[in-house]
Amino acid sequence: MQEATRLVRAGRLTEATAIVKRSLGPRSCSDDVAEERSWRVPAFLRTWLGRAAPFMRGRSAPTPTPEPDFISEPGQFLTRSYRNSAGGRAYRLYVPSGYRGQPVPLIVMLHGCKQTAEDFAAGTRMNVHAEAHSCLVAYPAQSSAANCSRCWNWFSPQHQTRGNGEASLIAGITRQVVEDLTVDPQRIYVAGLSAGGAAAAVMGAAYPDLYAAVGVHSGLACGIAHDVPSALTAMRLGEPSGRGGISPAPRVMIPTIVFHGDRDSTVNPRNSEQVLAQAGADGELERSVERGQVPGGHVYTRTLYTDRQGEVVLESWTIHGAGHAWSGGNTVGSYTDPNGPDAGQEMLRFFLEHPHR
Repeated sequence: MQEATRLVRAGRLTEATAIVKRSLGPRSCSDDVAEERSWRVPAFLRTWLGRAAPFMRGRSAPTPTPEPDFISEPGQFLTRSYRNSAGGRAYRLYVPSGYRGQPVPLIVMLHGCKQTAEDFAAGTRMNVHAEAHSCLVAYPAQSSAANCSRCWNWFSPQHQTRGNGEASLIAGITRQVVEDLTVDPQRIYVAGLSAGGAAAAVMGAAYPDLYAAVGVHSGLACGIAHDVPSALTAMRLGEPSGRGGISPAPRVMIPTIVFHGDRDSTVNPRNSEQVLAQAGADGELERSVERGQVPGGHVYTRTLYTDRQGEVVLESWTIHGAGHAWSGGNTVGSYTDPNGPDAGQEMLRFFLEHPHR
């Protein structure tokens, strides 16, 4: 994004647009170069790039990324891989020290663009939280061959449906962990940041029988985009662009927790409303709102959606003053904001409160 800013200021909008497109994830670098010649720069994108330029050197830019240190965690951080007809992906698996073969929860964590599984683990501190609750954590890793910026291809229809593309790979990794270790089948969860948050929404919609709850941080709803231009529109406006709009909610409501900074200049905060609507917030749920503040940090608004049985099934956190970053994260990882409420801790708390019904 810093390079895009430089090009915008130099008046080279077409080149800046190409960089933004690459960050969203064409299937390969060569595909993107070929596509660039025939793709005209829409007026809205020119305006958006101009407005976004002042923010690209702020919180929307990644923080420095030194080598993450996992030695301090007493569990094991394993390197594994999975392959099916859609291809193959490596993944990291955290096994807590308290695991002795008993059934334990599993959280699948999906990183954002330009991140790695290791970077994401360090930034979210999910291994730390999992150690305290004896949970397994799997971190699927997107490959640069599938996407130049290692983004999950959340906006492509071939990756948005059950049994296809990257959705099948993430589900396959999940099931492989279930086969290899003893996992409580009622307590399997998926969460992600940005492109990973959008991919988590896809997984919840495509595999409601596999995942008991979903966490979406600074992400987008499943089906809100169908290609790169519509992805740009969704990121900018927080609404779908043509071709039928957002995918319908699953027949069975999946408990969902959402985090989003209200100053996110990369993914419009309105996208969190679309995620909640897709999860069922527009149904017959009672809504309550509370406000709080992290000591010395951000003010936040927490909204709870309760069903007729009195159970909180949806939860939304708006972090006031926060940008495109994991709330409450560790700055050893990229795209983190340590001044917010701890999204990793709150997501895990929400997950453990929601086994499969």
